[in-house]
Amino acid sequence: MIVGAHSILYSTNPEADRDFLRDVIGLPHVDAGHGWLIFGLPPSEVAVHPADTNGRHEFYLLCDDVDAFVADMTGRGIASSPVHRERWGAITQVTLPGGGTLGVYQPAHPRPPQA
Repeated sequence: MIVGAHSILYSTNPEADRDFLRDVIGLPHVDAGHGWLIFGLPPSEVAVHPADTNGRHEFYLLCDDVDAFVADMTGRGIASSPVHRERWGAITQVTLPGGGTLGVYQPAHPRPPQA
């Protein structure tokens, strides 16, 4: 059910970092609206979000049906948070065996082509 991964880079200068990923690294991208670029990676994607400090990163697995994913996890005895729906997609947090959580979401935003 997992169809990819979405990583986020937080930045105090997201425009410059987006330009770098697009112009220097040459990653394919889509404009999700208002200059918000999402970059394709083989076989994942990376976006740059604004932040007050650098060095914070998040990792999400992507799926094509988050409700089916949660049902599957529940059937396996793995706890998931309720699905939260946003304009960009539907997300859940899966509780890992060690007690941490892993975000899994079904994107509704444009997806970039693979690099």
